[in-house]
Amino acid sequence: MPGGRLTHEDRLRVAAGLTDGLGYAEIARRLDRPTSTISREVARNGGPRGYRADHAHHATARRARRAASARDAEAPAVDAGDGRDPEAVRGFVDQFAELMVHTGLPRMAARVLASLVVTDSGALTSADLTRRLRVSPASVSKAVGYLERLEVLRRERGAAGRRERYVIDDDVWLRTWLTSARTNAMMADTAQAGAEVLDPGTPAGARLAYMRQFFTSLSDDMAGGTTAAAFADALTVLAALVHAEVPLAVGELAAALGWSEDRVVTALYDAEQHPDIADPLAVCRDAEGAYAVVARSDRLSDAQRAALRRPGVC
Repeated sequence: MPGGRLTHEDRLRVAAGLTDGLGYAEIARRLDRPTSTISREVARNGGPRGYRADHAHHATARRARRAASARDAEAPAVDAGDGRDPEAVRGFVDQFAELMVHTGLPRMAARVLASLVVTDSGALTSADLTRRLRVSPASVSKAVGYLERLEVLRRERGAAGRRERYVIDDDVWLRTWLTSARTNAMMADTAQAGAEVLDPGTPAGARLAYMRQFFTSLSDDMAGGTTAAAFADALTVLAALVHAEVPLAVGELAAALGWSEDRVVTALYDAEQHPDIADPLAVCRDAEGAYAVVARSDRLSDAQRAALRRPGVC
């Protein structure tokens, strides 16, 4: 359905329709517009008998200019201290918000975030945001809730029951970065589960295995990378399983290595998430929850693995 305001040609067709005795619904259908658009247009510009296309077009333009002037006169205040140009600040707010929209942030959330970023105090109340953005409190509340879930802002209440404020901290971008890293780690875990269900030896399973490898690498890079010590622990656990030649539970590995169970679990996780460091070996877990090492699924065919499989090994 076409959007935007009625054009001069549209208004000429409205006038012609009224002259022909057509109802609002029929005129709206011919213009492919909502009936309410036509009824408001006619009511604002002389009614069914007094409607004139040229007059309606010019009157609408005058109303738009007056509304724009009123908005400019009531433009919300911005932090204009230190010799700042208020218009330049408002322009930057719009530019910043548009950038955030292109990254996937909803428009209202982007506008709230941009407003907080350019505020020296880093804090605004719902009333402040409602006034600055000229939107309803409900719109602000929804946007704030969205940003809270992203851990971009927090709420705080002033002393003596003062109004709740929404605050953006200086480390917000670091926290956002780490949140993204956690999300990528969850994607990697989900892909790993899917690869196991579908079998990494199949095209779909291999696709999910590659997805796991990609998001694991991305998560590690964003979180600072997996340390050499972590890789050393993973290799030690793999060596222990090779030497044992039988599946071992976490407690058994911890006792044999003299480690805590948490350290063993972390090492096993790193070995699972970074198969390249142990290539051609991989960690697997049997139905009893014990761990063993096997050849990577992409190194041997199903028939070869079946022929070589040892009893009791997953």
